[in-house]
Amino acid sequence: MRRRGAGTGLALTLLLTATLPASAGAAAAAPAPPATRCQITDPRLPEVSGLAEVGDRLLVHNDGGAGLEVFALDRACTVLDVRTGAVDPYDPEDLAVGADGTVWLADTGDNTGVRATVALLALRPDGSTAVYRLAYPDRPRDAEALLLAPDGTPYLVTKEVLGASAVFRPVSALVEEGTVGLAEVARVDLVLTGTPGGPVGRAGQLMVTGGAVSPDGRALALRTYTDAYVWPLSGSDVAGALAGEPRRVALPAAPQGEAVGFTGDSSALVVAGEGLPGDVTVVPLPPVPAPPGESPAADGLLAGPGDGGVPTAVAAAAAATAAGVLVWLGSRLLRRRG
Repeated sequence: MRRRGAGTGLALTLLLTATLPASAGAAAAAPAPPATRCQITDPRLPEVSGLAEVGDRLLVHNDGGAGLEVFALDRACTVLDVRTGAVDPYDPEDLAVGADGTVWLADTGDNTGVRATVALLALRPDGSTAVYRLAYPDRPRDAEALLLAPDGTPYLVTKEVLGASAVFRPVSALVEEGTVGLAEVARVDLVLTGTPGGPVGRAGQLMVTGGAVSPDGRALALRTYTDAYVWPLSGSDVAGALAGEPRRVALPAAPQGEAVGFTGDSSALVVAGEGLPGDVTVVPLPPVPAPPGESPAADGLLAGPGDGGVPTAVAAAAAATAAGVLVWLGSRLLRRRG
């Protein structure tokens, strides 16, 4: 009886293995390790705080600085061009590029909590600049991350020592040289990860220092001094995206990592930070699940974990079929034993 039972169990196991698609339960392939693209050594860039990849160039800016300056680097981190504007910023912390080529700087740093307003600085393709002021609804806050949604809506993410970052959006259209209020639309709660790096010890694992939206509009990222978090994005619903679960990616240890962007093909992050020489590092991304209501992509950033060309529905149907076959086979074997 025991021998026969063991044979039956083996038969059921073999049947289940043969029926289910091999890729349905396979682990997702690990992404390639981070790779240093180049080192920033130009003395004009001691405090890189924001970046964006545009074509074969990397746009970067300094934290603070004497004026509005955006540097264009080649793939060897050599400065090719410097764009300036007739604006004297207070403390620019992040950078994003709009669909029309406008470079947006988030002049939102406020370490001491004294600013009545913060600002978004626009450096347009024609060389003109504009200032758009923003006011928090309650009190001053320090924000170092800018998320520019595909529809052009800006979101600011605060930097919090305890990891509970607030996400703010303008309550109406921006007004050049005017002030528009901000409303809190989401929160991001981070926890200690154990990833080393940064200038402030374990607290650096909780403090948001930069943000970016992928060029294809299908993902967004926030970073701390030590880790990056990536969410799938549907349309321009940044608040809805941040309500979901992100994928965490440990970043290479850096003295003060603050800048984050996506590569042009949206498959990897590009990160950098303050200090010279400063590494510009490309961090390949693991698959990110599609937002609720969207079908997972067959490949690319939004492919679900374990995807190997077999959709989840197909795997589920195969599992159900296998279960039915097992029940039928089990009943047949029991009848034979009786």
